[in-house]
Order: sequence, then C-alpha cells, then structure tokens
Amino acid sequence: MIRIIALLILLIPGILAGYGIKLMRDMVFGVLQTPFTSLFVQFSAGLLLFLVGLGFVAGFILHRDRKRNKVQPRFQQTEQVTSAKK
Repeated sequence: MIRIIALLILLIPGILAGYGIKLMRDMVFGVLQTPFTSLFVQFSAGLLLFLVGLGFVAGFILHRDRKRNKVQPRFQQTEQVTSAKK
C-alpha cells in the first residue's frame, strides 16, 4: 500500500513536468493554448511546471537514496553537532 502511495506522489509531478514540456514545445511551433495570453507566458509557465516537477522527483530520489546510504560522499548530509555553552 505504501508503494502505491509513493507511486501516486511521484506520478503527479511527473505529469506536470510532461505538460510543461508540451507547453514549451507548442511555443516553439507557435501554437497558443487557451488559458495563456501570449507565447512568452505559455513558455514561462511550461518551464516553471517542468522545473517544479523535475525538482520534486529528483529530491524524492535523493532523499530515498540518502536514507539507504547509496549516494556519493559529497551528497551525504553532514550531521551538525551543537555543544551547549557552560
């Protein structure tokens, strides 16, 4: 059940990233979609959707690999030790 929920969580940003790529492609070919006023606005919205979707999926994978210690040393999270002042 947990794996299905994780798949759904990753599927939604993946679909948004795919739609962002479609919007950017349509701008290159000069096809203006309905909710947008100009091609520049359409390209900007597509780029934003793509970056947000890609960043979410990449962050999810990085978080999962950090928990399993499968990342290179430069990507490992350093633990900060705070000492109390006396």
